[in-house]
Parts: sequence; structure tokens; C-alpha cells
Amino acid sequence: MSFINDTFMIGNDRGVQLYQEIAKELPVIDYHCHLDAREIYENKNPENISQLWLAGDHYKWRAMRANGIDEKYITGNATAEEKFAAWAQTVEACFGNPLYHWTHLELAKYFDYHEPLGSHNWREVMDHCNRLLQQPDFTPRALITRSRVEVLCTTDSPLDSLRYHLLLRDDHTFNVKVLPTFRPDDAFAESAQLFSLFADRLAEITCTDIRCFSDFTRAMGKRIDYFHETGCRISDHGLVNIYYQAADEEEIDAIFARKRQGEELDRKASAILDSAILVMLARHYKARQWAMQIHFGAIRNNNTRMYQALGANSGFDSIADQTNLAASLNQLLDAMAQADALPKTILYNLNGSYNDIVATTIANFQTAEHGVKSPIQFGSGWWFNDTRRGMENQLNSLADQGLLMNFVGMLTDSRSLVSYIRHDYFRRILCNLMGGWVERGEVPDDNVVLSRMIKNICHDNADNYFNF
Repeated sequence: MSFINDTFMIGNDRGVQLYQEIAKELPVIDYHCHLDAREIYENKNPENISQLWLAGDHYKWRAMRANGIDEKYITGNATAEEKFAAWAQTVEACFGNPLYHWTHLELAKYFDYHEPLGSHNWREVMDHCNRLLQQPDFTPRALITRSRVEVLCTTDSPLDSLRYHLLLRDDHTFNVKVLPTFRPDDAFAESAQLFSLFADRLAEITCTDIRCFSDFTRAMGKRIDYFHETGCRISDHGLVNIYYQAADEEEIDAIFARKRQGEELDRKASAILDSAILVMLARHYKARQWAMQIHFGAIRNNNTRMYQALGANSGFDSIADQTNLAASLNQLLDAMAQADALPKTILYNLNGSYNDIVATTIANFQTAEHGVKSPIQFGSGWWFNDTRRGMENQLNSLADQGLLMNFVGMLTDSRSLVSYIRHDYFRRILCNLMGGWVERGEVPDDNVVLSRMIKNICHDNADNYFNF
């Protein structure tokens, strides 16, 4: 039996049955990824397996550095062959790391290759993959279609023209919905200079003179309307920490004016302005029945020397910690609720030690007003938590404190066209968890309820929640 098969990652018979009969072939709604709409539109075959697998994949880059690989073979000017050989050498050291599983799941699903990759067979695997990559089944659109994707949501600046989303929308030869996501991280830039540059460009695009907070609110609303017309139904926010700080309109306006004019703010003033911007945006989202995503807890670009050499998203980020998270998170959601501005919301926590804080917080703000079950969601384990342990911890915390039946499930959060295997990875972990509950007698072996739960979490809840 090959390493990758229908029992892989599933340690009980009932879980295998749930996976084989229900989860395995369900379609995918990938509501958060970092794919490039232009790449999908232009639909060019990858040049080689190194480009497909290693270009921009900071997960792999971190592992290669840990394995003593020189930067030349990671982000440097080494050949595609040399880089693939270095990755194959690293794979052998990846036992226990999800990269080992993802690598072999991708080889099995997309390349029909079923032997473990290592330093002994890297050239054979490389040549095999490179031959296949020239075939029509390996264009971006073909890979997405083969992955059974119905909808995918990219991650886009409010300043983006969304040109390629519009072209894809009007291209009737491709049936997958490629929708934008409104990601206004520049509105929360710590640097006043970067914030002012963003505001200047926003003012130009929206033909709005942005001098005060209400001007900024109006301009952001115009961009949200533009995204909405293009099919967007989700926002996303990448915050390091959540520090809620209330203030009246006069104080908010004064702080906004200071930052707009290039003055650097202290921590309290920054928290006041960021809180006001979040509540303001949430009001816009709720008015348009969007879902708001908040990813928090990543401390980025920690290696200054390498950041200066390679830039952001190069593999030098880690998990942050925060004091008084529980109070700030509850206060933020409460401020939105009091202002009748709390939209459907998904909270993603990068620090697994805060799982129960997030799970108990969302339970405070559940309501039937949005017409969906569990409108406030505890998002899936992401980035450093899209491991088996991280996913199981998130699933168990949600089950402990809320309703797992209503969970909107997995996403790729990736720039790779073959990362859809992460949905399969998640489904195996989910089925193993639920099968284990059955076989230990912790829940009844009710096939109707179990089937509904698997379908809900893997597909149906996301379909109903986002209403694309």
C-alpha cells in the first residue's frame, strides 16, 4: 500500500468510512487565499516544479534554512534543479512537520507519484513532475478545477483596480468564481508616513478630499461599494494585536488629523484610531451583509538583516503574545454590537494558547439576526496552526465552548495552486476526530447526524454563511 491512501491520517474505521463516503469528494469553497487573479486569468503553465513549489513558499524556506541550506538555494540565484534538490534533501528531515504530509499529498493527487521524496530520487521526481507540468491539466485554471473548487477569494488592497477579477467574471469559459476580498491593512499602518500615502492614494481614486475622519469614512465606503459590485462579500484584517480603546468623535477626529499630517502616534492614540476604524468598517460591512475576517497574532519581519535583503513574507515571522486580549476582544465586539455595527465575523487566532479565550468570546455575541447559524465564528487553525495538532486544538476548543456543527471549515491561506490539498488534510483530521468520538462511545453512531456534520463543516456551512 502506498504512503498516501484513504486511511492516511485516520486511525479508526468509522473515520475512514466518513472520509471515503462523505468528505473526500465534496467541493471546495476557499474563502481565504492569496492566489493572484492575474495568474488565474492568464492561465500559463508553471515553468517547472521548483517554480510551482518553492517560489514564494516561506513555509518551505523556513524548513530549508533550518536544515542548513544556503540562501542561494532558497531565494538566491541557484538553478531550478539545485533548488529542488535542496528541498528534496530537506523533506527527509520533515517528519512530524505538515510540510512532509502536504508534499506527498500533492505528489499523489496532482502528479500520481506515490513514493516518498528524498535525496535518493529527487531527479526522478523532478523530471516526472516537469513533464506533466507542460500538459493542459496543469494550467492554473485546470489545477483549480481538478481541486473541485467552486469559489475562491483572493486578498486585495482597497486600492486595487480588480481588473483581473472583472475579466474572470466575464470569461464564461471558466466556471469557478474568483472573488476579491477587501483587505485594508494599510489603514492600520503604524507608520504615519505610510498611512498618509495610503490616504493620498485613496483620496485620488475616490475623488475625495480626505482631511477628517468622516472624509476617510466616506472614501472607504466608496471602495467597499466598488468591491461589492465586483462580487466581494468578505473583508479581512491582519492585525498584530487587538487593543480596544474607546473615545468620542471629537478625540477620534483630532487623532486622525494628527496622523494624516504625518505625526507619529503613541500607543494609546494608535489604539483609539485603530478601534474607531475597525468599528467604522464593520458598520460598512454589516450594511452590505459582508463577513468580516480578523487574523491576529503574527509578529512579522523579525530578522532585520534578512528583511532588508528579501522583503516581507520571506519566512521570518512568528507567533505574538498579548496582555489583556480577552478584555480587548470582548470590548471590540461589544462596541460594534452597541453601535449596531457587528457583521458576521470570523476571528482567527495565531497563538494557540488563546483558543479558549476566542471560543468563549464569540459565544457572547451570537445572534439570529444575520439569518445564519453561529454568525460569529472561530476561524480555522491558520499559518503556524494549520498542523494536525493546531487543527485538532481549534476543533476541540470550538466543540468545547460552542457548536462544531456550525463551523465554516477550512481554507488554504496560500499562494500555491496545489495547496488545495490542505482542504483534504483538514477533512482527514476532522473525520479522524469524529470517528474517534464514535468508537469511544462519546457520541452515537448516527449516520444522518454525522453525515450532516461532515457536509456542513467541509462545504455547506460556508456556502450558506457567505452566500456568494
